[in-house]
Amino acid sequence: MYNPFQNFTFDQKTCFLSGEKLVCPEDEQINVFPLWLMQRYQLEDKPFKLLDESICTYKQLKLPCSTAVSVKLDELETEINTAFSAGFEAVRALEPLRLFQWIAKMVYGMVFNEIRSGIKQQAISGEAMNFSQVLAHKFTNLHLMLQSLLLPVEFDGGQPFYIGVYKVANPDEAYNYRDEINTLVFSFRANDFGIIACLQDNKANSVFHREVLAKVANHELHPVQFEELCARFFYSAYLFNRLPEYTVVQTDEAVYIEPMPLTAISSKPVFDPWQVKTYGQVLENFWKPWGFLLFEIIKDPENPMTFLLDDQGEFLPSQKIALAKY
Repeated sequence: MYNPFQNFTFDQKTCFLSGEKLVCPEDEQINVFPLWLMQRYQLEDKPFKLLDESICTYKQLKLPCSTAVSVKLDELETEINTAFSAGFEAVRALEPLRLFQWIAKMVYGMVFNEIRSGIKQQAISGEAMNFSQVLAHKFTNLHLMLQSLLLPVEFDGGQPFYIGVYKVANPDEAYNYRDEINTLVFSFRANDFGIIACLQDNKANSVFHREVLAKVANHELHPVQFEELCARFFYSAYLFNRLPEYTVVQTDEAVYIEPMPLTAISSKPVFDPWQVKTYGQVLENFWKPWGFLLFEIIKDPENPMTFLLDDQGEFLPSQKIALAKY
């Protein structure tokens, strides 16, 4: 299996996923964001800000990719595009691993481009590249799992990621993409659905939120409700204090990936304490379209504002929410 972090290989002459040397690097490239997605939501020429504050467009974000890998990705994109066009039921019916591969390719694509940008900055400044070993560990595992696109991979002990698909009463033009590469959490909202993904937490975040997830299950969400759910996941992913470890065994038949128990890594709680004010700041950001401010959200610190639950702690039907849909 290929590990680009072993020799820090992030050039344009090596396939990002397989490690193959490319024959014509100028021609062997793919978009980080699939062409069908960019065209459907008019994203191609929209600005995209990288972590170093540099600006590019969506269509300028590329990955060096061999023909063999490109064929596999084309098959994946056709499958995802068909489901996304059909809507919630078709997306929910997708194999979770296929959704993971689609999301992981975009998130890792962003990681690849951020690293490339950092390497350029390093060359300009003459300073040594200082890359976090914790992030290298996370991204190595993400890349390893993404290779399930090319190789038969068996996840012993369950899939080490969470993919939640929710029915959302979106307006026709809705499109909302978010990722946080440090915590490997992702959300996407379009058509009549929303997706929340934690790409490397061994499902710990979904367990953390199990009570509210049980209450929203099988209900259609107002966009403000889905964004609140996203805020909860993005904040808990920040509080998640484990660095998951995996046992990897490669045989002639398959690659076996088994997560080590999170409790074996440390005896302290898996999540740091929930701070209402910090959560309120996260929620304020997710609720920007509706204009709710932090002081409103945490006016009662014991009971921060919520549109997911009513005063009795039960699910609040989306039809009862008199807010615009963005």
